Amino acid sequence: MPVDYLKETPSQTAGPYVHIGTLPAAAGLPLRTQENLHVLAQGAAAGERIRLEGVIHDGAGAPVKDAMLEIWQADASGRYNAPGFSGWGRTAADFKTGEWFFETVKPGPTPWRDGRLQAPHVSLLIFARGINIHLHTRAYFSDETAANEADPVLRAIEQRNRVPTLIAQRSTRGGQTVYRFDVWLQHDERETVFFDM
Repeated sequence: MPVDYLKETPSQTAGPYVHIGTLPAAAGLPLRTQENLHVLAQGAAAGERIRLEGVIHDGAGAPVKDAMLEIWQADASGRYNAPGFSGWGRTAADFKTGEWFFETVKPGPTPWRDGRLQAPHVSLLIFARGINIHLHTRAYFSDETAANEADPVLRAIEQRNRVPTLIAQRSTRGGQTVYRFDVWLQHDERETVFFDM
């Protein structure tokens, strides 16, 4: 068939069945129920153990209860794929509350492509019904003020009032360090910064 007659394949959103193939246990299937992809810090992984948690909100402020997230991060020393630490994980939002979380270690600084150090951060990919292509954002840490101010990615954001949408807020719960990072897909003031990567 001549190329002139080929048409673009229609795009589809990531859901509502994204969990069946990627997190079957979350979808209620008895496959791979032993997987704990949301737990990155296992065994002797060095560094401060943290819980990163939040809710993804739609434009009306309602929780996106069928969202799935993937995380990619360095270890506490700023290394990717370090021994005893995968640096990658996947989780599903709770179908009732929309809450999601990762158990991990607080990452160390990593070099930017020009050699400058980036502030400690995690990269998050968000998949959900109604989203054609995953969304990419980052979570930085509220107790890394000086590093955040020097971070080349945060400094490149032209709308400075949007930078706080990328800062996870630190607290302590039951002796555990918790960082809260809520994502807003649309909102006048709160919309999270997403990256075209």
